[in-house]
Amino acid sequence: MNWHKKQANEILDEFSVEQSKGLSTAVVAHRQKIHGFNQLEVAKPISPFKILLAQFKDILILILMGAAAVSWIAEHFSGNHAGGDQEAILIFAIVAAIVMIGFFNEFKAEKTVEALKKLVSQKTTVRRNGKVIDIDSTDIVPGDIVLLSEGTKVPADVRLIQVRALQINEASLTGESLPTTKKEDVIDKDVPLGDQKNMAFAGTYVTQGTAEGVVVAIASNTELGKIASLINETDKEQTPMQRKLDDLGKKLGMVILFLCVIVFVIVFFFAASDGADRGTLGRIIFAFTAAVALAVAAIPEGLAFVVRISLALGARRMAAKNALVRRLSAVEALGSTDVICSDKTGTLTTGIMTVVEVYSAGKSLSVTGTGYDDEGDFIGTAGELTKLNIAHKKLCEVGALCNNARLHKKEVLGDPTEAAMLVLAKKAEFDISNLQEKMPRVHEVPFTSDRKFMSTVHKDKNSFFVASKGSIEATLSRCKFIIDAQGKVSKLSPEDKISILKMNKQLSTKGLRVLAFAFKEVKKQPVTDKEVESELIFTGLQGIMDPPRKEVAKVIKQVQEDAGMRVVMITGDFIDTARAIATEIGIRGDAISGAEIDKLSQKEFEKRVENISVYARVNPEHKLRIVKALKKNGHQVAMTGDGVNDAPAIKAADIGIAMGITGTDASKEAADLILLDDQFLTIIKAIEEGRGIFDNVRKFVNFLISCNIAEVITVIFGIIVFKDLVLTAAQILFINIVTDGLPAVALGSDPTRKDALLSKPDHFRQPILTRRVWTEIFIFGFMMSIALIAHYNYNLHSSGILTAGSAMFFGMVVYEFARLIDIRTDYKIRWFANPMLSVSLLASFLILLAVLFMPALAKYFEVQPLLRIDYILVLIGSLILVTLMKIFNPILDKLVGEEN
Repeated sequence: MNWHKKQANEILDEFSVEQSKGLSTAVVAHRQKIHGFNQLEVAKPISPFKILLAQFKDILILILMGAAAVSWIAEHFSGNHAGGDQEAILIFAIVAAIVMIGFFNEFKAEKTVEALKKLVSQKTTVRRNGKVIDIDSTDIVPGDIVLLSEGTKVPADVRLIQVRALQINEASLTGESLPTTKKEDVIDKDVPLGDQKNMAFAGTYVTQGTAEGVVVAIASNTELGKIASLINETDKEQTPMQRKLDDLGKKLGMVILFLCVIVFVIVFFFAASDGADRGTLGRIIFAFTAAVALAVAAIPEGLAFVVRISLALGARRMAAKNALVRRLSAVEALGSTDVICSDKTGTLTTGIMTVVEVYSAGKSLSVTGTGYDDEGDFIGTAGELTKLNIAHKKLCEVGALCNNARLHKKEVLGDPTEAAMLVLAKKAEFDISNLQEKMPRVHEVPFTSDRKFMSTVHKDKNSFFVASKGSIEATLSRCKFIIDAQGKVSKLSPEDKISILKMNKQLSTKGLRVLAFAFKEVKKQPVTDKEVESELIFTGLQGIMDPPRKEVAKVIKQVQEDAGMRVVMITGDFIDTARAIATEIGIRGDAISGAEIDKLSQKEFEKRVENISVYARVNPEHKLRIVKALKKNGHQVAMTGDGVNDAPAIKAADIGIAMGITGTDASKEAADLILLDDQFLTIIKAIEEGRGIFDNVRKFVNFLISCNIAEVITVIFGIIVFKDLVLTAAQILFINIVTDGLPAVALGSDPTRKDALLSKPDHFRQPILTRRVWTEIFIFGFMMSIALIAHYNYNLHSSGILTAGSAMFFGMVVYEFARLIDIRTDYKIRWFANPMLSVSLLASFLILLAVLFMPALAKYFEVQPLLRIDYILVLIGSLILVTLMKIFNPILDKLVGEEN
């Protein structure tokens, strides 16, 4: 419904309400039955049970559970799979550990999000039964007459009927940093929300003035409610890590099934069962048992566990850098992101209006310092530190007096633009409290959207001081004089006006909001508005903006030039302001407004989106369309924001990022990552950490799969050559969980390499195991198998089967350690940068020796201590394997492609 296009009386008639009386109690009760309460459907917190259940969606966990079940079935129904119960219990214990790690990390994150929410009961002033009363905002109904005043939050969508100097901050809804000046006049054309001057929208708040209006929409029918519906309609897709792990899990599942078939066939045709002839059925049962035992043992039982540990460690490191991870699977997603769509206000900028330039007596000065900190200097055009002249001092004084804002310990009540003027006066060494006490206000001519001007009258000992501010046109039309640098007042000449207008244009071109200031001193108190605002003395201009954060320009340069990522700015501000900010912080590319986006077909927009880097005057639907178009073009998109209007796009992005301090509950609920310090720099730290995590996942997956492939190839070769299982299922399970698991966990805690940000996003968008890595894995597996079969054969003929099996067991572990060293040295990380890796290798090796030398363990795993020559041969073999892999790697890079 286009309420802004209707006359106020027409709307009052439509809702059967008189402005002077409001609704009756009976009408309110009837409408509440029809429309319900004025509250949005709030997403319920994710229950612990749902968080727990979500952990079982991981395909690797499902494979492990299936393997445990098959092992148990083989034990109880084939009669030949000894130890199946122990294997099943062990695997289920691993699954439980994996699930609990994921559960506790995500449960903790949800609790942190709950703590970040600010749930405040809100009261609203309405007129009912002819009386003005305060009610809970949830009890409002369509047709209620609402009274708005400074500091109140708008409870519903309201068509304004009567306004007085009303300004409303709509940043959370539109993204526009400046408060919007409101009026009651009809707007007879379709305009964006930010330009509907006669409307006040739910979720925004009044910064200045008062108003009365009629409620036209409540709850889900408000513009805020429509955004909430848009969030609910937007599906959250899997993160890149989830997709990659699912893909890997499916491939592993197929490989394991294929191996089961191969092993079954080999055992059935080549191997015997205890030398006995059991006939066809007996051979089938034995072959099935061998296939199941090998398949269960061949699954990398530690993989899902190590993935969760690595992601949890990464989440902890991110939290230490003020990035709270809500979903573990999103930890590494930033590393492969190639487009960051960022809200401007509060993310790229400080979110605090600041006077950055002043002009008076023909001299322009830049003002340093940001936010509500009164530390700052005045800098001349040549970059020199400058003392304020009398005209500049007067400019700051007028801004502090013609002001309704209040600033207390960096907390602001009132218009943020006026708060910026107070901070400027403090930088000019004015004591605001003392100034206002010394010159008390006795009269005010308020600002209106028609006049675009405001004046205050102050008692100053035996005279009166008039302080005024407004638009350049409104101010110059009321000025007859001008002050110079020495404080001398002279007549305002046409040349002076030309210079002032020229400077006003220069400041506006920089994206600044420019206000002009004037004053006069009179003996007698002016009575009428005309007396107050005539024959004023022009004192200067103040250029105000929401300035970029200090670190943003440097960070964006690093992101775009080093990391190969593109930064896109999305804002509700006007296009000139957006373009000026973008230029200042180093975002290059075309700029477009929401109205222009509406004119483009989806196909045209998807084509143009590649060249657009600045979006202005956009609504939530536009933001969602931008994210979807970029994703459609194959980009991996991160979306940052803090407002309700950002939430749908945050949810739709590959990784959604919300602000922890200024962010709304809606944006936090939709996000995967929350910046606890609201700093754009934290995103870069998270990107770097995400890339490190991807490298770590790739390293330990490479290591674990290498180990398992090598084990399977070795066992198959053993069946072909010796017609027997050269390793028992228990031995392989022990190797996979204990001696492989500890070093894999340590690999997952490797620090991020220093040049991680120098790699392009495409590197991190590859599969976890590429064709190049798979080739390397199989080459290593075959070489390792040949070496192990040689060890086994040597000991079988010289010392017997027990020694041969022990040599195979010991050699398997040591050669897998050699594979770890081979993989780790491909990355530019010092070995001792991760002490945990050395400790884990040593611990694993000591556990291996314990199995060999402790009688109880040796008996259980069917091994015994080896001769000194066996240890030496295995050590020599491992050195040869690493050397050969280093020789093969450059050859593989040329033949298959260099990917690390």
